[in-house]
Amino acid sequence: MKRNTFLPPYLVLLLLWGTLLLFAGACDSQPVKSQQATTSVYATKTPHPDGTGKVYLGREIAHVMSAAGGEWLERDTRQEEENVNLAIQKLNLQPNSVVADVGAGTGYYTFRLAPLVPHGKVYAVEVQDAFVSALEARKKELGLSNVTVVKGSAQSPNLPENSLDLAIMVDVYHELAYPREMLQALHRALKPTGQLLLLEYRAEDPNVPIKELHKMSVAQANKELAANGFTLVKREDFLPMQHFLLYGKRQE
Repeated sequence: MKRNTFLPPYLVLLLLWGTLLLFAGACDSQPVKSQQATTSVYATKTPHPDGTGKVYLGREIAHVMSAAGGEWLERDTRQEEENVNLAIQKLNLQPNSVVADVGAGTGYYTFRLAPLVPHGKVYAVEVQDAFVSALEARKKELGLSNVTVVKGSAQSPNLPENSLDLAIMVDVYHELAYPREMLQALHRALKPTGQLLLLEYRAEDPNVPIKELHKMSVAQANKELAANGFTLVKREDFLPMQHFLLYGKRQE
């Protein structure tokens, strides 16, 4: 005599309920794994007075300069101290170049770059609302139609993929809260031949009168950029206090 192979209705319901719970648990675990993967690249330490206590590839991330420091960015002595004109000259921009000034602040670089790319564009990227407002006001005052102010986030400049010939960060990179994520977002935003410029105060030079965590060495910059798909194509030390480090996208 054959056994009855049909399960009672209540057992069928129990099995279905258990399957749904397992499926839901698996789905819920995915964001946790993703978050762990993101945070595992960062370590923590007792914060330095000028640092956040967050560490990336052996470097403690510095505190961000707030909008209250805007006057320092626009100081009368900046050209003499940093030779901004020479730094811009060395960019070799074309009239149709598309450039992103990431961490634009008051736009000290943005509004000097814009006249050099009359048929191109300059994205002024900022995360702080006070700077965003100041950039918009200055753009309107100068009547620069080729400047676009963009509200970025801690992890992305919020720029279109494959759109940039050049991205620059002037004394900004060492303050990024999420350097890994920002570099990867910039990598996507750059064209295949696009380049990324870091201007950073020289950590190797004790005579540079800048706080320790607000300087970077070439070795440290290369380590972090290489980990995110970039390779150094030009290093220059013609500026009084800063490294001029130009990176390209590594060819896979």
